Amino acid sequence: MDPNIHKALTDKIYDRRKAGALDLENLIRDCLAANDHDRIAKIVHQLCHDYAYAVHQPHARNGGLIGLAAASIALGGLEVARYLKEIVPPVLACFTDQDARVRYYACESMYNIAKVAKGEILLYFNEVFDALCKLAADSELSVKNGAELLDRLVKDIVSESAASYVSILEEKEGEASDEAIKPEESPEGEDDNRTKSFSLARFIPLLQERIMVINPYTRTFLVSWINLLDSIPELELVAYLPAFLGGLFRFLSDPNQDVHTATATCLDRFLSEIKKIARIKRGIAESRKSAEGVKRSSSGTGSGSPSLESDNGSTGVDPGDKTEAEGEGGTSDDSGSDTGNDEKTVSGEEEWVPGQDVQIDHAAILDILVTFLCDSSVEEVQLTTLRWIDTFFEICPEDILQFAPRLLSQVLPAVSSDVDLVRVAANRVNTSLMEYIMTLSDEDGKTQSASHSQVQNLATTSGDRRESAISLSRSSKPENKTPEVKPRTDVRTPTPAGDITSAPSPPSQPSPVADLDYEGTINSLTLQFLNEHEATRVAALQWLIMLHKKAPRKLMSINDGTFPALLKTLSDPSETVVTRDLLLLSQISQNSDDSYFTSFMVNLLKLFCTDRRLLETRGNLIIRQLCMSLSAERIYRTLADCLEKDEDIEFASIMVQNLNNNLITAPELAELRKRLRNLDNKDGQIFFQALFKSWCHNAVATFSLCLLAQAYEQAYNLLQIFGELEMTVNMLIQIDKLVQLLESPVFTYLRLQLIEPERYPYLYKCLYGLLMLLPQSAAFFALKNRLNSVSAIGYLPTSQRAAPNTPGVPNFERPARLKAREDGSIRWVELLDKFKQVQERARRDARLKSGLSVQDTIEDENSLTAPTVLEKDKKTLTLLTREPGRPSSAASGRLVSVAGAQAQGAGQGSGQGHSKRSSFSRLGGLAGGVRGSKAKK
Repeated sequence: MDPNIHKALTDKIYDRRKAGALDLENLIRDCLAANDHDRIAKIVHQLCHDYAYAVHQPHARNGGLIGLAAASIALGGLEVARYLKEIVPPVLACFTDQDARVRYYACESMYNIAKVAKGEILLYFNEVFDALCKLAADSELSVKNGAELLDRLVKDIVSESAASYVSILEEKEGEASDEAIKPEESPEGEDDNRTKSFSLARFIPLLQERIMVINPYTRTFLVSWINLLDSIPELELVAYLPAFLGGLFRFLSDPNQDVHTATATCLDRFLSEIKKIARIKRGIAESRKSAEGVKRSSSGTGSGSPSLESDNGSTGVDPGDKTEAEGEGGTSDDSGSDTGNDEKTVSGEEEWVPGQDVQIDHAAILDILVTFLCDSSVEEVQLTTLRWIDTFFEICPEDILQFAPRLLSQVLPAVSSDVDLVRVAANRVNTSLMEYIMTLSDEDGKTQSASHSQVQNLATTSGDRRESAISLSRSSKPENKTPEVKPRTDVRTPTPAGDITSAPSPPSQPSPVADLDYEGTINSLTLQFLNEHEATRVAALQWLIMLHKKAPRKLMSINDGTFPALLKTLSDPSETVVTRDLLLLSQISQNSDDSYFTSFMVNLLKLFCTDRRLLETRGNLIIRQLCMSLSAERIYRTLADCLEKDEDIEFASIMVQNLNNNLITAPELAELRKRLRNLDNKDGQIFFQALFKSWCHNAVATFSLCLLAQAYEQAYNLLQIFGELEMTVNMLIQIDKLVQLLESPVFTYLRLQLIEPERYPYLYKCLYGLLMLLPQSAAFFALKNRLNSVSAIGYLPTSQRAAPNTPGVPNFERPARLKAREDGSIRWVELLDKFKQVQERARRDARLKSGLSVQDTIEDENSLTAPTVLEKDKKTLTLLTREPGRPSSAASGRLVSVAGAQAQGAGQGSGQGHSKRSSFSRLGGLAGGVRGSKAKK
């Protein structure tokens, strides 16, 4: 350079540096006109190394920057390309200078260089982009403004030239590069990277690195560039989406509203683009299918399918048919037109459609979505990820299958979210996933349409799922208004079971059973039993019910902690959870062998034994629900066998009492009660004996079982044994409840039998025996009134009462019933002995628990008087002996008199050598005796 120019460029005054730059521009123009490229190269070299790289001379650096800009302007767009390799690096180095003025002049210099170079600057796009990314967060306002000007210029250049621009230097190397830039012959790839100046493959790693920034200005800068690059269709930025999608989701949680809004809009655009590409590919696949069908029909014989030919309008004609057509006249032209249409159809199939070659890694995107759903607690991030996942059920549901365990572990807790939008979105994803899995082939290769309809009834979310999408979609998204072609109508909307098999499916659907990780899915669902929210636990059980219906053998083969967890879930405070849990346990038992069912019953009894509160609060519900789902007789028979061998006599008595109450009152056990009343059948006899042996643990339950089975003589024999037992408060309470049950519709037949005393004499003995056992309580007077209401039958003349064998009257004589059945399969005496043994064992066990030895138990067998029982349970017994409508003081006085009478009777019994003679032995002729005494009067 001339010494004057050198001096001017190093001056500290800007105007003098600018004048020197103008002189330098004129000098380079002269050199260029003289074709003196050597001097130009030396000047450029001098500007870079003696000026721009002069770190400790800020004025020289400023002069060098303005000089490089002037040199670029003088060279022009065609000649500057060969010098950019040396011009650009020192300018970029000045972007990081500590002096804000140097950074500003660097932006100004690069602006002028890029304005001249235009597309050639794309060769250095990564470096320029990285510098601008840093300047976007610059603390100096002037530098930020300069960087924004440069950013807008570079964006214009990228929008105009990035898709197809090839450097002048590349074109001079050979003519082969002209053909390499054609998109239809060379897609984006390695060859394209060597020819085009701009390459996404080189830019994406830089974007992937920079997108981890935190500064809101830098984030806004990055989102703006992502939107710009995505707006260029030829670049196909969406194919690289997995590389920077995670960063965009992090931007959603930015507290800066501008960043949040820009990022949400960007994500909406990407989602719409993914759906559009999926529709294009689906449409092309369907077109190829239809074209193949047309080809097959046209290649067939003329008589193959005339209706298909008329519909398509372009089919081939066999030579024979063509000859006949030409002979008829005027038809050969039509044939030619048909052939032309066929050629158009085939050629149309080969037409390139924008987006048809874009390959999107749906699995990688889903992995990112599920990861952010797991890690993020931000409401907006959860909503967006759930909306994306739900949309992917329309695009590629088969890719979601591999993420089912991870997805369920996050979606099910979100079902119970406090945020309404998140809860609705989670329910949509949960229902979509369940519906899709239900449409897949089961383990036998067939579709479980029955399970589809059953699980539909269990779904917690109902109604039109499409309407809830309105609240989740953004009003600023115009793409949502366009009607979409859904890949599977059966995946998005609930359909009848019969429509599942006929629903269209993509041509490349993988084998569903092999893709679903049953073990991982079950483990994820089992962990949801610990969730504190009821809706989540119900949804997890609903999933397990559906999976077990679909593939029971797969679930049975998985050895995990599911079964113990299901048993523990029976203690759940929610009745809905317990009901679903019992339904699942019933399904498992139905599809398993007897050993598994027996194990289930044993574990259920163990659970009741350890958790008495569960037995008290949920025992009846559990028993009834199981009887609804499984065979009630099978359940009662198995439980009876288990309780008969139970060593815990106290628990066995309580459990028998619960089972007996359900047997009498539960509507679900009506058929079982009818079966028990028919003891003439061998199966009924076997079932009765099985229950009786177990029911012996509870005396009142055994007595009520005999009443239920109409074995009145056996019940009377049991009452005689009752006289030898210790009458505890618990027994009196049970008898009180039994008397109340006798007034229920279940024992209607028994009350009607009271009007036929000749046929059912032992029924009278049983009821009067109960009356004698009860204290004078409400139950005592209720039973007394019932018996008094039929006692007048004894005054009727004998001729007016039907004889046992009177024609037209059913011969259902009961007096000899027990004797007649001694020859059958029921051994009544053995059952009575069994009852005595069990009750004796229970009595001794109770004494041992109270601290007395076995010898003390035998010695004090008859020493316990009624006052002792009274003092022990005075409060409960007072309530039992209180008559309705009578004040408590009168009841207390009567209670003392009754207790004294019992004590006196006990003393008389002890004075007779501990004789165990029961007062029930004189009830044998009660019915006839009462009538006889009244007749004498």
